[in-house]
Amino acid sequence: MKLQQKRLKKAKKVYPKRVKLHLKTEKLQPKIANRFIVRRKRRTKRVSDNSPDFLIVGLGNPGKKYSNTRHNIGAETIYELVDRYGVRLRKSKELAACAEVKTEGTHLVLAVPETFMNESGLAVGKLMHRHNISEPSKLIVIHDELDLPSGKIKIKIGGGLAGHNGLKSIENHIHTREFSRIRIGIGAVSEGRKGRDYVLSRPSKGEMQALAHSKSVVADAIEFIYAHGYPAAMNKFNA
Repeated sequence: MKLQQKRLKKAKKVYPKRVKLHLKTEKLQPKIANRFIVRRKRRTKRVSDNSPDFLIVGLGNPGKKYSNTRHNIGAETIYELVDRYGVRLRKSKELAACAEVKTEGTHLVLAVPETFMNESGLAVGKLMHRHNISEPSKLIVIHDELDLPSGKIKIKIGGGLAGHNGLKSIENHIHTREFSRIRIGIGAVSEGRKGRDYVLSRPSKGEMQALAHSKSVVADAIEFIYAHGYPAAMNKFNA
C-alpha cells in the first residue's frame, strides 16, 4: 500500500490535471497511478534507444588563440562536415558544441569538445553516455598526427596513442583505446624545435593548402565509412 501511495504521489506531480480529472474514488487511484508510471517509463526507454550510428569528435583547443593551429585540425574538420551537411553546432551540457545529422539512413552526431585538449575525454565520456553509445567503434576521433606528412590521412581502430594528450584523456574517461581514429598528418617537428610550440603554431601557406584538402578528404572518408564499413574505407583512404 505504501508503494502504491508513493506511485500515486509521483503520478500527481507528473500528470496533475489528468489525475484530478479522471480519478473519482480513492480506491481507483493506485491502479491509475501505476498505469501512468508504466507509460512514462516505456516512453523514456523508447527515446534512450535512439542512439546515433556514429559519434564523430574533432579534437582541438578552444578560443581564437588556437584557431587554425596544427593541433586544431580535428576541430576544423568538424566545421567542414557542418558546412557540408548544412547544420549548426550548438553548445550542449556535455561540454561540447554538437550537431546531429541524419543522412542516407545514417544518424551522426558531430562534436567539438569545449575543454582543452588534455581534457577532451571529459566531454567525450559525457557525450557517449548522453547518446547511449557503448561500442567503441561507434566513436570516431579526428586528430592531428606528427608521424604523418602534412595533409596525409590514415584511418585506424584502436592501438597506440602516440603520446597524443587528447587521445590519452579519452582513454582515461571511456576506459578503452579501441575507438576509431582518423589521423591527419601535420608533419614532423624540425630539429631543435619543441613539439608543443610546433603543434600550437599555425602552418605555412603550403601546409595550409595540404591541410585544407585533407579536411575535405576526411569528410569523404566518413561518408565512405558509414556506407561501406571500416575495412573498405581503410583500403581506399590509407593507400
